[in-house]
Amino acid sequence: MTARGTVRRRIACGASLLAALVLTACAGGSPRPQPAELPANIALIGVRQAWTARLPAIDFPLQVAVQGQQVTLAAADGSVVTLDAASGRELGRASAGAPLTAGVGSDGRVSAVVTRDNRVVALEGGRELWRQKLGTQSYTAPLVAGGRVFVLGADRSLSAFDGRNGARLWHLERPAEPLVLRQAGVLQAVGNTLVAGLAGRLVGVDPDSGSVRWEAPIASARGTNDVERLIDLVGGVSRHEGVVCARAFQTAVGCVDTASGRLRWSKAASGATGVAGDGQLLFGAEADGRVLAWRADTGDRAWVNESLQWRRLTAPLVLGRSVVVGDGNGLLHFLSRQDGTPLDRLSTDGTGIAATPVAAGNTLVVATRGGTVYGFVPE
Repeated sequence: MTARGTVRRRIACGASLLAALVLTACAGGSPRPQPAELPANIALIGVRQAWTARLPAIDFPLQVAVQGQQVTLAAADGSVVTLDAASGRELGRASAGAPLTAGVGSDGRVSAVVTRDNRVVALEGGRELWRQKLGTQSYTAPLVAGGRVFVLGADRSLSAFDGRNGARLWHLERPAEPLVLRQAGVLQAVGNTLVAGLAGRLVGVDPDSGSVRWEAPIASARGTNDVERLIDLVGGVSRHEGVVCARAFQTAVGCVDTASGRLRWSKAASGATGVAGDGQLLFGAEADGRVLAWRADTGDRAWVNESLQWRRLTAPLVLGRSVVVGDGNGLLHFLSRQDGTPLDRLSTDGTGIAATPVAAGNTLVVATRGGTVYGFVPE
């Protein structure tokens, strides 16, 4: 093997580890610590399973789209399914015709996904509207909004397409980096601004032209090699009254005023999944499984829960008085939003939670890697 080939192999190995898609280190690394036994479930809140639905397996960074009472999900084989969250009834089904790396984005009418051969595919009413070739891979669900489909590339590029015919409207490129994360990044509409995570910065973009309106650094690159300097922002984010809070992978969490592009605060943090908040507190899981809460106005730590360490947690969902996280064994954990104490724990099919849980109406919707979709309702 040539010296260049050796370097590429090492970078690929490191990138896989950073993406949190590999649970043990690359060759010669140490295994992940085993989680401690969980205490008996105290079930301080009542939650019942209302329905289940089935999809093929989910082995890519799924993001579940919510529009009112509808949820749209996708499976690794390219299946895209819309369900009624109250009943679990299937409302629509389509196929992208190829395995997926990203999805699903939806405005309730048009859904969009990205295939492994780097094509963005738009679907409506069980049929394909269009597909367009991308110049790079993407691991972030397309954003479908305002009659357009926006795509965040793994190379930190942004593209906009006409939602009806797929015509490319504009393309924004950024300086290339040696490594990227194979997980969902940040792509949101906030008012009339497209907000995206580009490297360690939250960037506000004009959705009509692709011009940059502002940039706010959540974290800056550090270290002496490409692995240590990787600082992509990861999805999901917390949004409250124009303030968006996000996490820079293994580096920091921070909040930005999207009206001005001003960074409100940034604090060191070591997580690999997104954050959620309620305007008063911001919640997130660190890489070791500790669940933290920060005060939304200052970034000061409010509480920490250490009972779920090494359980491969999803990003959190704020639901009523609970913070909900899923784990790699298919368990759902309900923690007190006020102080992080356990409130309840639910089981699924044991294959691991595949995406951040979502709320649609009065239903908590959860998808597993095995392809089971659950609807849970508070009692």
